[in-house]
Amino acid sequence: MALDPARYAELFRSESQDQLAAINRALLTLEDERESPEAVAEVFRAVHTVKGMSATMGYQAVAEFSHELESLLDRMRGAGGPVSQPVMDALFAAADALERGIGEASESAPRTGEMTESLSRLSSAFRAVDPDATGGAPEGSQTPGPATPERAVPERTMPERVTPASGASAVPPEGDSGTPTTGAPHVLEAKPDAPSAAPDPFDGPGVVIRIRQSATTALPGVRALIVSQRLGAIGVVAAVSPALEVLQAATEPKAFAVRLVTQATQEQMEAAVRSAGDIDSVQIDMLGRARKRAVSPQEEPIVESTSARVRQVKIDLARLDTMMNLVGELVIARGRLLQLTASSGDTALDETVQQASHLVGELQREITASRMVPVGQVFDRFPRLVRDASRSLQKEIRFEIEGHDIELDRSLLDELAEPVVHLLRNAVDHGLEGPAERTAAGKPAMGRLVLSAVRDRAAVLVRVADDGRGIDRARVLKKAQAAGLVDPSVVELDDSDLLRCVAHAGFSTKDAVTGLSGRGVGVDAVVSKVRGLGGSLELQTSTGAGTTFTLRLPLTVAIVRALLARAGGEHYALPLTHVRETVDCGPQSVRRVNGRDVLVLRDEVLPLLDIRDVVQLTAPRVAGSQREIVVFERGGRRGGLLVDELIGQEDIVVKQFDPARDGLGLFTGATILADGAPALIMDLGSLL
Repeated sequence: MALDPARYAELFRSESQDQLAAINRALLTLEDERESPEAVAEVFRAVHTVKGMSATMGYQAVAEFSHELESLLDRMRGAGGPVSQPVMDALFAAADALERGIGEASESAPRTGEMTESLSRLSSAFRAVDPDATGGAPEGSQTPGPATPERAVPERTMPERVTPASGASAVPPEGDSGTPTTGAPHVLEAKPDAPSAAPDPFDGPGVVIRIRQSATTALPGVRALIVSQRLGAIGVVAAVSPALEVLQAATEPKAFAVRLVTQATQEQMEAAVRSAGDIDSVQIDMLGRARKRAVSPQEEPIVESTSARVRQVKIDLARLDTMMNLVGELVIARGRLLQLTASSGDTALDETVQQASHLVGELQREITASRMVPVGQVFDRFPRLVRDASRSLQKEIRFEIEGHDIELDRSLLDELAEPVVHLLRNAVDHGLEGPAERTAAGKPAMGRLVLSAVRDRAAVLVRVADDGRGIDRARVLKKAQAAGLVDPSVVELDDSDLLRCVAHAGFSTKDAVTGLSGRGVGVDAVVSKVRGLGGSLELQTSTGAGTTFTLRLPLTVAIVRALLARAGGEHYALPLTHVRETVDCGPQSVRRVNGRDVLVLRDEVLPLLDIRDVVQLTAPRVAGSQREIVVFERGGRRGGLLVDELIGQEDIVVKQFDPARDGLGLFTGATILADGAPALIMDLGSLL
């Protein structure tokens, strides 16, 4: 069975990204400890895996580059001792070259100049500390032509078609249904008293080899084909079970069996199997099937044990998005159905509708849960970014990550990377001082930068905190007044006012543009992105002690719980992420101070806004109607929103839209209510 590279290209890149992340993590550990055989071994293993996958796919340039990089790493493993900084810099450059090579990989793609240069740089750096070192890519080596046998990574070549013996169509050892059995051991031979049964593919000469792939196998279907090819090189593959076609389509690690007619030794057969990589176990029945016999109860059957199976599959995110959209429409239909049957008086109908509503709710929760992934999948990208940025600015920074396991909707997580990158670069460039400045201020020479994630009810808080100099309020105030952002009479900015200034498009306290900052788009881009995700950005800073940016994000942006409010004939949805409580509007709670309405709540005075003024509604209010107040909070600050009427709570399906030009910027989306009426989703956090 020939391999179709196009079919596996996306899977190859996905699996390769995991290996690249492992390489960068190990390199960061190695740079920090300077002598870590475990870290070198981890890099070696990851590069070896990439080599095998790329050779299997026919991506020869990446395979050859990985092979030569692997050889240099092997020399490092043998040499031992501390790693010099030039070697570390060359290793990081090689990792970058490998990442770009994987991104551009194809069967016809040549080796890039970056690959050749990085190998030459690494070889030179290694020779500088080990003059006797030989091998690897010589300095100034040119991009090679077609692969020679010595450099073609022969153990990772493309699998060829393996043709079973005549009549040896593979039969799944699990049984007719293909379902793994966990009871009595499976008998490989056909029953003697069943002459009408199909011929047993394992009833014949040769040996039976039972193979189980590792739980972490990348491209399991491809590696199973490689096993067949390796065995075919030392004998005749008479049968494979499950069939090669089934194995090729596998996306989970498999257990399978091969009947091989060969004169090779047991050691040679096991070596051939393990050369494919990611093999957990190999069992060889040297008696073969020349004599009919049943597998004894003590022998392990050729099936995957339930406990060893990988219980996960990879699903295209677009398919999950489609499922979420469909369940969102179901939620809308459920609300409409509940509304229509509320007064029917038909008990049987009510029970059926309630059951259907419960099932829709369960389906919604399961699909939402299937989209939740740990934030560590994105956070793991950032140590390398901080390392490169700090070195370019000659700063010493200890970067820490907390809350790897906190889960967030996958669509949110993908969008989270951009704002976090801006905040990290901002902290490295603006927030943290250089070693000399920190020492003069009585601080440790090494700065501390922390990226963390924590759950807060129905939200996730992502924080970027540093122990740097803090934001210079006086400098920001002066720049803001010069730009007309702040009234000249203002003498001091609190944290909220400070955030509004630094988040203004084009605002920067840098006098010169650098590779990291100075263009005035960092915090502005963060605010825009976070608001588009239905979240908010908060700021806390203290002169000389540091700065903390907090991104408050909903767990999911597809379906959220919201409080529905009415103003005139319009409906508005207020996500419960920011809502704290509701109170009646009365003379005891609403006062007027300095010409403005305020809310007096348990001896606390809060600013009070009228939703009619906020949305610029001109329709008159019905006289005498009782109004209500929604108390909301953001970043420790609270306020009240006066509405005409509170309708109740409801699960709403968020529909993103592009805001109208010059329109109000306080809406994050729209939804359709149970009665079919549209409602705008209001960002309460933007009102403070």
